Parts: sequence; C-alpha cells; structure tokens
Amino acid sequence: MKRDDLLRWLNDYLAVSEVQDYGPNGLQVEGRSEIETVVTGVSACVELFQRALELGADAVIVHHGLFWQGQDMTVRGVARKRLKLLLENDVNLLAYHLPLDKHPEIGNNALAARALGLTSLEPFVEFGAIGQRDPILASGLVEQVAELYGRQPLVFAYGPERVARVAILSGSGAKYVTEAVEQGADAYVTGEPAEYVMNLAREAGIHFLAAGHYATERLGIRALGEKLAAEFGLRVTFVDVPNPV
Repeated sequence: MKRDDLLRWLNDYLAVSEVQDYGPNGLQVEGRSEIETVVTGVSACVELFQRALELGADAVIVHHGLFWQGQDMTVRGVARKRLKLLLENDVNLLAYHLPLDKHPEIGNNALAARALGLTSLEPFVEFGAIGQRDPILASGLVEQVAELYGRQPLVFAYGPERVARVAILSGSGAKYVTEAVEQGADAYVTGEPAEYVMNLAREAGIHFLAAGHYATERLGIRALGEKLAAEFGLRVTFVDVPNPV
C-alpha cells in the first residue's frame, strides 16, 4: 500500500491529533512510497534497524522514536548512525508513543488490563487503566504479571492479602503511586521503579509491581502490527530487542 495511505490510517486509528506528546507521532523519517513489508519494535535503535533491513522492511514502526523534546538536535554520533541506516536504505520510520499507551483496543494498558482480568475499566492518569477483578492472592497477581510480560517483576508487597482493584500504567510510571492509592487500588502495575517508591508503597499499603519499561510496552506495538497484517495484508514482523530496564 502507499506509505501516505498507511500513515493516514494509523494517525486516525490511533487518534494522534487528540494527544499532546513529548515527541512527534507519525512519520519521523521518510523512505520509499510503497509499503509491503513492515517491522515493528519497541524502541528505535541500530540493532532494530539492522534486523529490519535483513527482513527487507519498507517501514519500521516503533513506540519510542528518534526525536524527543529537549534533546540535542545535532545529527552526530549515535543519531547520525541511526539516521544513516534508514536514509541510505530508503526505509520509513513511524513512531507512536502516548497514542499507543492510551488506545482502548490495542494500547499497552488496555491489553494488559484485559489480560489480567480487569473489568469496569476507567482511565488512570489519562493513559493508563484501573479496574476491578475477581479477588486474587497478591502472589497470584505477581505470577500473572510475570507471565504476561515474560519477566519477573520487582515487587514491593505492602498491600492487602487479596487484590481486587488494580491500576496499570506501562513504562515510566513510578511517580503515580499516590494516584493509584487515591483511586483505591490494591496493586499498581507499571514499568520502571524509583528509589522512593518502596517506602511510599509500604506507608500507603499498596502492592507495587515494576515489570520493566521495555517489557510493559511490547504489547501495544506488537498488537498494532497484527492489526496492520489483518487489515491490509502487509507482511509484518515484530522484532524483539530485549532490554532489562
């Protein structure tokens, strides 16, 4: 399909115009105009681009793109190396950050909420989700989170013995523990931890689970690729470049 048609569909489907973000969503680097093979991945990096080239990708779609507010805009060093791979090989780069966290169907948080059995979902700090589930032992929730994200989360287990209300916010969400407490969550699932969170969780009486920024944000970009394959018949491959953070 035409790159511009794909771009229009993605921007509309992910409601890009409704989200104020820390970097540009949509096309970040222009490549060839015809798209047949797509690689999806969490974060733009040299390894992802090299593997995309091996797969013959016309476009790479990521959650974390190349450009962010406040960064040095000089194209040198790592930035030059990454752009050079794309430009020399005429490969498009598209990035969708907060729109892919927020999306009600294939967003990182909506997918996690459904996988963990949450119902009566409400927004949590705009991009996350909070909801109810059948009560489960806290240790059982930890097991489910580990299975969902493919890694054992860091856990500060200071909440009730059984968990029924869970807040979820993928990525760098440690600073929102207080909001989870205020909204009545028994447990809060996010990506990255922070030093101050352990004492805060203990004093507030909530379970805090940090399953990794990268791991918690694989769900959405992978689901987006599957959606593109089903909708348009594109060849789509998710490329995992594991990151322990």
